[in-house]
Amino acid sequence: MLNNLKSFIKNAPVIGPSLDHLRGKSFKNSAEYWDQRYKTGGNSGAGSYNRLAEFKAEILNEFVDQQQITSVIEYGTGDGAQLKLARYPSYTGVDISEKAVEMCRISFAGDISKRFLQSGAVTPGTVADLSLSLDVVYHLVEDSVFSAYMRQLFESAQRFVIVYSSHMECDWPYKHVRHRQFGNWVAQNKPEWRLKSTIKNPYPWDPADPQNTSFADFYIFEPR
Repeated sequence: MLNNLKSFIKNAPVIGPSLDHLRGKSFKNSAEYWDQRYKTGGNSGAGSYNRLAEFKAEILNEFVDQQQITSVIEYGTGDGAQLKLARYPSYTGVDISEKAVEMCRISFAGDISKRFLQSGAVTPGTVADLSLSLDVVYHLVEDSVFSAYMRQLFESAQRFVIVYSSHMECDWPYKHVRHRQFGNWVAQNKPEWRLKSTIKNPYPWDPADPQNTSFADFYIFEPR
């Protein structure tokens, strides 16, 4: 299966024009990869579009409504495509890429319920009812970056943390992808939080249809 996957990825285009150099040959680190991806016309990937985006929005909008969430902070807003389907009373979007933040500020100009910050601009003590991570964890290939991200994600949450990600340990052909069983990090570093529930993605990963399938599921955490 892995050999077939490698063959598929070798020949599959990276979404966006002029992105051949991002296939992994010139990969330096996760932050540089994503900033360059947006600067060269790429987007947040298949998970933020079409039926995958609609599924995520349905789950999140229902959760926000049922739990009476008043504020959301998301780490890894990307190009804002997923956010266009969201219904959040108050939203703070954070991204490592200056270009992504710029794109979102333009897309949502005039929407006073939303603000966008580059990662380093988040002030200590910033919190929201819900802290959100969508299709980000498996892109944090460096251990130190992953740990810092997870710590900030949980420390920004007052009531809930939702992670939409893969939860496995396996090799992957793309250098900008590293799958992790991130629940182990939570158990070891944030034991005051527990896994409340999981919601399976109805379109499980199929290498023959990467634009409409995903290896990610929802993991919802709450304080013990």
